[in-house]
Amino acid sequence: METANLLASSGSDAGFMIQGLFSYKLFGQTFWITTTHVSILIVMIIILAFAVAARIKISHAEEYPTGFQNVIEMIVEMLDNMVESNMGVHAKKFRNYIGTIFIFIFVSNISGLVGLRPPTADYGVTLPLGLITFSMIQFNNIKYNKFGAFTDLFKPLPFLFPINLIGEIAVPFSLSLRLFGNVLSGTVMMSLIYSLLSNIAIGWTGFLHIYFDLFSGAIQTYVFCMLTMVFVSQKMPEE
Repeated sequence: METANLLASSGSDAGFMIQGLFSYKLFGQTFWITTTHVSILIVMIIILAFAVAARIKISHAEEYPTGFQNVIEMIVEMLDNMVESNMGVHAKKFRNYIGTIFIFIFVSNISGLVGLRPPTADYGVTLPLGLITFSMIQFNNIKYNKFGAFTDLFKPLPFLFPINLIGEIAVPFSLSLRLFGNVLSGTVMMSLIYSLLSNIAIGWTGFLHIYFDLFSGAIQTYVFCMLTMVFVSQKMPEE
């Protein structure tokens, strides 16, 4: 909250910075509503609207799908195939989670195309995603491996315990920082281009948006979900 306060009071017009929009007091503490909160709200409204429209369309599905129904089925089939190819028999348990974070991260990453500051360019968004995945990894590790989840930290040699422990703890930070860094870098680059080349930043910047927002956003979404599936699968029993 202190960071948001400083950003709001700085008066900086840099597009890549988190801006404090307004504040309110609760239990004697000052809280800020920032551009990240607004962007997340808009992203969630878009996803919810798409989900409702998809539900209505599927409830009246045609035998020979066309148009929007084709799009829905293509997305579902793509996500199912991605999860099944990486998690095998365990795919059914995790496809809803993987599909959810895939859609949320992808829409967040490409939100810059409509003038929003991508929520995933805020570490306060990517870190919770990493921590949720980390909790899922460790939950399944303990569920299926029991005490092996702890004894494995001492393998192959007991003195490697500190290294193995650090490796486990580093997972959420690795996931979150990779996503945050790549999305933020694209946001910073586009903001600098519009600031320094505002007089000639017409038309051709669209190609940069295609790369930084669409292409790079899709790649980072895939990488986050792929690593999530790999880390979870490593803790699951073999097929």
